[in-house]
Amino acid sequence: MSSASSSILHKNRIPATGVLVIPGRLNFEQLVFLEKLFADRKITWLIEESSHHDPALRNHLEKSDSGAMFSCTDAAPASAGAQLQPYLENHGILIFVPGRVAVRNATACHIPASHLRALCAFGLPILPIAIDCPRESSLCIGHRSALPHSVFSIAKPISPAEASVATYRQCLLDAAEEAFSTRPMLNGSLAMALLEGLRKHSSKYRLFDGSDDSELPYGKVLAAAIAFSKVIKEETDQARVAIVLPPGKTGLIANLAVLFAGKTPVNLNFTAGPEAIRSCIRQAGVDRFITADPFVRKISGFPWPPNRDLILIERVLPGLKKKVLTWWILTKLLPSALLGLLLGLNKRRGNDEAALLFTSGSSGEPKGVVLSHRNVLANVTQFSSRLHLSPGSSILGCLPLFHSFGCTVTLWFPCIEGIHLVTYPSPLETQRLAELVALHQVNVFLTTPTFLRGYMKRIDPAQLASLQFVVTGAEKLPLPLADAFEEKFGIRPQEGYGLTETSPGSNVNLPDPSPATDATTMASARNGSVGQLLPGMAIRITDPVTERTVPINRQGVIWFKGANVFPGYLGDPKITTAVLHSGWFRTGDIGRVDDDGFLFIEGRISRFSKIAGEMVPHETIEAAVNKVLDLDHESERKIAIIGIPDTQKGEAIVLLSTFAGPTLEQECIDLRYKLLDAGIPSLWCPKHIVPVTEIPVLASGKLDLKGCESLAKRI
Repeated sequence: MSSASSSILHKNRIPATGVLVIPGRLNFEQLVFLEKLFADRKITWLIEESSHHDPALRNHLEKSDSGAMFSCTDAAPASAGAQLQPYLENHGILIFVPGRVAVRNATACHIPASHLRALCAFGLPILPIAIDCPRESSLCIGHRSALPHSVFSIAKPISPAEASVATYRQCLLDAAEEAFSTRPMLNGSLAMALLEGLRKHSSKYRLFDGSDDSELPYGKVLAAAIAFSKVIKEETDQARVAIVLPPGKTGLIANLAVLFAGKTPVNLNFTAGPEAIRSCIRQAGVDRFITADPFVRKISGFPWPPNRDLILIERVLPGLKKKVLTWWILTKLLPSALLGLLLGLNKRRGNDEAALLFTSGSSGEPKGVVLSHRNVLANVTQFSSRLHLSPGSSILGCLPLFHSFGCTVTLWFPCIEGIHLVTYPSPLETQRLAELVALHQVNVFLTTPTFLRGYMKRIDPAQLASLQFVVTGAEKLPLPLADAFEEKFGIRPQEGYGLTETSPGSNVNLPDPSPATDATTMASARNGSVGQLLPGMAIRITDPVTERTVPINRQGVIWFKGANVFPGYLGDPKITTAVLHSGWFRTGDIGRVDDDGFLFIEGRISRFSKIAGEMVPHETIEAAVNKVLDLDHESERKIAIIGIPDTQKGEAIVLLSTFAGPTLEQECIDLRYKLLDAGIPSLWCPKHIVPVTEIPVLASGKLDLKGCESLAKRI
């Protein structure tokens, strides 16, 4: 069943028997569509008595000859459900109509948790319906008028015995993911999307390179990238090209050029050890490296190949001035479709490889993460629709290009969606970065808690006054750090979450939406969580021991599904098979989802120790140690928790400490008593303290687990 503005998925899931229909959202047009969908069955509209509705929807309901009300504060919801049961007789349909809410763009569920708890306690069979609205969460380069207003995705029915907020939310997200994943744009080309975006924003938006205070309109960035792509094509027949550059105009042009050449960019982690870098080069099969001569001299520890394999971009680009001018004129005159045809940009698209990134190797050899055009286009759409930035906005790009957020969010996202990009080659130089934020009135700042600590010293709050979004990732955001940053700068950092394998974004906390008259404000941030899922993502949780699926509000291993989930690891089907099952990706992180849809990360499987049969979380112990030793406000990591083999209990907890004194045994006893007083179980307390000069940390800000384990073995 479909209409000019709406379509439906999985109509066959609608039960023939009576059922309570709970759509995740519902406006007047969508209500009329549901009315037509169930035209052959008796419909009763169900409303929560304290809710407000838009005038058109309210007037339509008032004209209806069948309606019912309930209160979310009813002390006996099962009794209320018994009174509603007759409406389901003779195949009747009871449809809940959510009230008005102030909510972040593209949120799947517009129903407060209190209402959901009452609905799920009625003891009635439930049919969730996800309503995806492509026009409010699509790329700006597409023709939004050609998209459907709504896609109704019917979820699997829920029996009365299984009904709960967690079950409803999981089924709703499953259905929403199915709707999002059918979008035609996901079959497109990342290169073509970049061409269209840069061309559309050619004169309005610019790249500001903070390393030399130069600026380039996106139109010139596009022309330079096309001209440079011809050089790359002549230089190598290989499918992939390595890039060893920091954020900046050369890094952006290099990545664009490789894609325009019909090849895959491989941004190498130049901060990794030589063996890890050689592993990445070997796995990627690259024979050319785009870099710059000053950078070659600066990164002397990099295992540089012979000079003949280097493409020094700062030497090549000046010789392309005439060609750049020609392409600049052509991109002004020719339509995007013809330019794409001339460059052959649609030859690689959809599930074809678009980018190759490598994991940090914090717990083993780096793994090559293949990201498809579909993956990157999906994640740019998901991230941009949730931010919903105003025209003229700008983003600071200082995260390394080999970092997954640095790649998707500060390379592809601004070029496609049209926001200013302000770059700087290092996330550590906080004073210069603060100057750039003030100079260019930056709105969006992505960083890690490790880098964020640097702003607590020597930075004038007025310099960061333009920031609207400060999002951290890569490691847990300590609440004392978030509080201190908010107190000083007037904006609260929000924790996000993602993995290289999810392209990378999956969750993000954001400031709550502005309140609206007669509307319930639905929170879009929760302290301690990593936020709600981005649009088009589904989640499930499994027991870490039995591997059986459990309700998402129970602690367990997190699995994701979505168009942004990668297809597999490079050349390693065995590891791929271990983490990918029927489109579901096993993250290796432990977490749970609360009734409002916020995901709480409670550690990685690799950061748990199994002691006497109990799963002991390292990150929880670290947080407790930081608190009892008053280390929360330190600018650098002072401690780390590591598990080592133990003959008696399987594993033992070890504390790496940068300030341990000479009496380690007594310090360990004193710490134990402090932790016990703070409510930490005896089994979780460190058994040994190992003094170290510094805690090993990767360039991304993540803990270097391999380095920490090596230090812990000193015992």
